[in-house]
Amino acid sequence: MKANRHCLPLCLLVAAIVTTIGGCDQTPSQASQTTAPAATASTTTATATAAKPDVIAVNIDSSVKPGDDFFSYANGAWLKSHPIPASEAYWGIGKLVQEDLYDKLRKISEDAAATKNAASGSDEQKIGDFWNTAMDSSLAEQQGITPLKSELARIDAVTDVTSALDAAFALQPLGVDAFFDFGVQQDEKQSDVMAVHVGQGGLGLPDRDYYFNSEAGVAKARTAYVEHLQRMFKLLGADDAAAKTSATQVMNFETALAKVSRPLADLRDPQKNYNKMAPAELTLKFTPDIAWKQRLLTWKLDAPYLIVGQPEFFGGLQKLLRQTPAPVLRDYLRMHLIDSYASTLGKSLDDEHFDFYGRVLTGQKEQRPRWKRTLDAENEAIGMILGRIFVKEYFPEKTKQRYNDLVEAIRTAYGERIDQLDWMSAATKAKAHEKLAAVTKKVGYPDKWKDYSALQIGRDSYAQNEMNARRWAFDDQLSKFGKPVDRSEWDMTPQTYNAYYNPSNNEIVLPAAQFAIPGYKDDEVDDAVVYGYAAASTIGHEITHGFDDEGRQFDAKGNLSDWWTKDDAKKFGERADVLVKQFDAYEPLPGLHINGRASLGENMADFGGVLIGLDAFKKTEQYRKGGKIAGYTPLQRFFLGYALSWIFEEQDALLRRGLLSDVHAPAKWRVNGPLSNIPEFYQAFDIKPGQPMWRDEKDRARIW
Repeated sequence: MKANRHCLPLCLLVAAIVTTIGGCDQTPSQASQTTAPAATASTTTATATAAKPDVIAVNIDSSVKPGDDFFSYANGAWLKSHPIPASEAYWGIGKLVQEDLYDKLRKISEDAAATKNAASGSDEQKIGDFWNTAMDSSLAEQQGITPLKSELARIDAVTDVTSALDAAFALQPLGVDAFFDFGVQQDEKQSDVMAVHVGQGGLGLPDRDYYFNSEAGVAKARTAYVEHLQRMFKLLGADDAAAKTSATQVMNFETALAKVSRPLADLRDPQKNYNKMAPAELTLKFTPDIAWKQRLLTWKLDAPYLIVGQPEFFGGLQKLLRQTPAPVLRDYLRMHLIDSYASTLGKSLDDEHFDFYGRVLTGQKEQRPRWKRTLDAENEAIGMILGRIFVKEYFPEKTKQRYNDLVEAIRTAYGERIDQLDWMSAATKAKAHEKLAAVTKKVGYPDKWKDYSALQIGRDSYAQNEMNARRWAFDDQLSKFGKPVDRSEWDMTPQTYNAYYNPSNNEIVLPAAQFAIPGYKDDEVDDAVVYGYAAASTIGHEITHGFDDEGRQFDAKGNLSDWWTKDDAKKFGERADVLVKQFDAYEPLPGLHINGRASLGENMADFGGVLIGLDAFKKTEQYRKGGKIAGYTPLQRFFLGYALSWIFEEQDALLRRGLLSDVHAPAKWRVNGPLSNIPEFYQAFDIKPGQPMWRDEKDRARIW
């Protein structure tokens, strides 16, 4: 799923890092597979299995003390025995699950491709033709940039600001957010209405801070980006001197665009990023050269108002457009188009794109196999078509029921925790209970499948299929304008190992491909591990998003509305600031700290998820009996199960990228951070003052 900058679903995993199967680009955990561990409040303890080691004991690194670094203690043996493959930027438990998914989805795709005389427009025809064409590297090499010739011709015709805007608006339906970002989504303050949203965008580097941060690795990436642009221009036919000039000028343009963009942390304030204005007002006050009403009418959007995320960005864009020569605007547009479609073109462009966005920005040493990259693209383009087949073959109804039951166990535990809060007033508690009760759970797969009949997939070219899919998705967005909100819709495919909370729908979405531990069947995983691995790190996490610093500003109906008393909001902010301070202090790379404010929502969801998951686990028979498995108590196994969900290692380049452009903390600190605030964790592992995991009581976060 392309991250929605306007009403971002609060995802469990990292957004916008690397392309993966069909969902929010992710880090480690929340691995999905089709044989999920038992997910009910009455799961039995593990079945004795001589052939398999204990699910958590096998990962323990006994050379590390739990009080020194719990993440390394719990996961160190796994990490030592599973180095990152050269084709990957990161590796972890979720990657092993993804490998299983790849095998299943490849079979679906190859079976479809082998189907003779598949009916035109059928699922099999679309899957088969997309697969065959994307896998045909010789066809892509033969065609080169020919599939993009009409769009490149439009860009070549740019002579002034107006024609540059013509080209930019034509690129939006192709998934190229030149100059700015656009979308049709729910109005945050009126969630039953679909509204037009526009916001900052148009950068080639992952985030605006990449253009300014002085850390050595970031500075190196900036230099490498200009070199990448120069090589791309040469591949498009420019000589050395012209390519160097074009690259430098595009970098200068983007740097100016980044300068008027808001920092990552500021994008998480839904009130400040909600600016409602008529199209004429946006034109008059900020962008005289963009006649918004007329531009939107070309897309048949007669919008009475727009939600403008960052008005000052558009003022800066207007000034920048007028002072930038037309040749530079052409180069900027040309490069954003080519980079967006490089993987569908010939080998030289594909390799060059990977060299920067793969090697430099994520640390990958080599390209992943073409069939895996094809599956990534296929999931992005027609993932719901694949999903219909996937759930039919691999997701039984009984597993869906288990997930439903676990959600209710967590909902009950959260309600009881709200009742126990000593800092929240009765009035706010009543509203919190109302919102909690209204949270919609979507488990496994949609009840109603999206209609893809208008999407044309053929065998002309990989790039053409990609363009068709992106145009279809854009038109699908436009079609929602003026119609009732379809709250049954999903933003992730069933075969996505991820989950999210959507504040405008007040819903948690848990795809089918979720929660499993590779190599273990349901009856081989005990409650303690399940409640740490699945209930705490996924379900509890997502529900807590409805009450984090951002989600708490939306009411039970999904509207951006203040339902807190002023005093309660103040107390909440003070308690949240403790987490901000805690994570600000972590320094994963020399000179680069975690951004505690930008990552606050995720850190709060991790913390709340563990607390709620633990409350729910305490009601199980395993916890009450207190018996050990593999030498570990139920309480220890719960925390080890939580750490299991975050088994993850990454290249420094990807870690650096995440620290600058992602709202999630790195995996290690998503374990050590929240657990160091939980008394039961200290009790379970006898954490002592002076150990790194110890935090004085006065410094511990206390929110939910």
